[in-house]
Amino acid sequence: MSRKRLPRDFYARHALEVAPNLLNKVLVAPYGRAGRIVEVEAYRGADDPGSHGFRGMTRRNATMFGPPGHLYVYFTYGMHWCANVVAETDGVAAAVLLRALTPLEGLEAMYAARGPAARRDRDLCSGPAKLTQALGIDGSLDGTDLVSGDHGVTIVDDAQPPPSEPAVTARIGLSNGTDLPWRFCVAGAADLSRPL
Repeated sequence: MSRKRLPRDFYARHALEVAPNLLNKVLVAPYGRAGRIVEVEAYRGADDPGSHGFRGMTRRNATMFGPPGHLYVYFTYGMHWCANVVAETDGVAAAVLLRALTPLEGLEAMYAARGPAARRDRDLCSGPAKLTQALGIDGSLDGTDLVSGDHGVTIVDDAQPPPSEPAVTARIGLSNGTDLPWRFCVAGAADLSRPL
């Protein structure tokens, strides 16, 4: 089946539009690894106390402020990388956290990257830190242009549409902004980071 890279204008929309529309798209990474996006969370700037951009731009979060269609990668808890898709427009803090994938290709490489923690396919990408480890995404890829596919990282459409009614919940693991229902999932997906 043919795959088309998502164009810049896909990302240049409100994060709450981009997030559910990323569901069922395919994240492609180096060494033949790919997974279907089944869980995401939207984050914004000044109106979102759970966002890295809430207090303004810093060296760490600069990529989140645009331009859209780039990968924002940050280190968290002193041990994990997380990957986000930058949305909206240049100068506005908006991104969509990739929380879980269903592995599609390159599973052998994913198992090697995840090590003994992964005993079954579901263990490969069922969480934001797991999927970055499985796909080899780290801080060196912060700012990568997903539209041009530089560094071998892109998001493609393989004609599987997003769910017409995605599952919607509050975001996970936050101390602020916990009331915002900005987590979107493919209902019934086996690889979610947390059950619905």
